[in-house]
Amino acid sequence: MAGGIGSRFWPMSTQKYPKQFQDILGTGRTMIQQTYDRIRKIIPAENIYVITNKEYISLTEEQLPEINPENIVGEPMMKNTAACNIYMAKKIADKNANANIIVLPADHLILKEETFLKKAELAFNLAEKNDYLITLGITPTRPDTGYGYIQFVEKDDSEYFKVKTFTEKPDLEIAQTFLDSGDFLWNAGIFVWSVKSILSAFEGYLPEMSQNFESCEYNSSSEERCIDLIYPKVNKISIDNGILEKAKNVYVIPADLGWSDLGTWTSIYENAEKGENQNSVNTKHIVTYNSKGNLIKLKNENKAVVIDGLENYIIVDTEKALLICPRANDQLIKDYVQDLKTLKKGEKFL
Repeated sequence: MAGGIGSRFWPMSTQKYPKQFQDILGTGRTMIQQTYDRIRKIIPAENIYVITNKEYISLTEEQLPEINPENIVGEPMMKNTAACNIYMAKKIADKNANANIIVLPADHLILKEETFLKKAELAFNLAEKNDYLITLGITPTRPDTGYGYIQFVEKDDSEYFKVKTFTEKPDLEIAQTFLDSGDFLWNAGIFVWSVKSILSAFEGYLPEMSQNFESCEYNSSSEERCIDLIYPKVNKISIDNGILEKAKNVYVIPADLGWSDLGTWTSIYENAEKGENQNSVNTKHIVTYNSKGNLIKLKNENKAVVIDGLENYIIVDTEKALLICPRANDQLIKDYVQDLKTLKKGEKFL
C-alpha cells in the first residue's frame, strides 16, 4: 500500500513526492524500495503488487523497475485502506482463487528483517490452512495514540494468539491502561490472509462495499473505467474499523521486528544516527553551540549551517520551504500544512 501523502513529513514529503518515495533515513534506498527489497526475499517479483494513487504510478514504475507495470495499480481517489484491500483481493483472486496475500505499508521501518520473514512465513502457513485474518503485533513501548491496539487471549507455548479486542487509535488515558495491562500489542498494519477469507469478511462486515466491487471485470481492459465509477460511491473506512474490529477470526503473531511506522519527524530522529550532543544531521558543514537533540535535514548538503541555542528541534530545509519547530510539536505539522494552504499561492509549497 503506497498511496498516502505523508503530510506529517512536510516539507520533505509533498503531494507530488510523498514520503514513501523518499530516502528519509539516508540509506540509499527509498522507503518503498526497502519494502520491496524485504518481501522480495520470499515472494517472486511477478507476485508483488503495488496499489497507490494514480498520480504516483510513474514514480512507482521509476523506483521499482523490476515490477511488471500491470502490477502497479492506481486508485482514482483516496478512500482509506478498506477499499484498496478489497480491490487488490479481487484483482488477485481473479488470477488465483487460492492465493494468500501479505499486505504491507510501503513506508515502515523494519530493522530485524530475518525475524520479519520468519513471522511472515508462519502467517502464510496459518492462512493457507485456516480461515484466519492475521496481523503482526508489536510490544508497545509507550502509550502512543497513533496506533491501533490488539488485545490477545494468551495460550502457553504458542507463536500466535486469538485476538480478543481490536481498538484503533485510542485516547492517551485508554492507551496507558492498555500498556499497563500487558496483554496488548500495537497493530503494525501488516496483514496476512487468503483471498477467500478476506473477501468473505468483506461480504459479512462491509456488504455494500463488497457489492460495489462485484461489478468489475478484473485484469481486463474495462477494469480501470469500472473502478473509476465505483470509487466515488465507496465508504472511506479503514480495514481496521471496517473488518478487524468486528471479525471473530482475527489472530495476532507477536513480533519483535525493530519496527517503526516512521509516522513523524520524531520517529525519524529516534531511528537516525546521532553524533555529538545527540544531534542528527545529514551535512558535514555544520557548527553547533549550546544545541542538542536536534534533527537537521538539508536538501542541499553543501550548505553551511550554524546553530546556536536550539534544543530538541526539527530543522528541515528544502528547495521550496524551511521548517523549524520543536520536536514536541511534530504532531502539529499537519496543521501547519493546512494553514499554509490559506496563504496566497500557498499550495505551491505543499
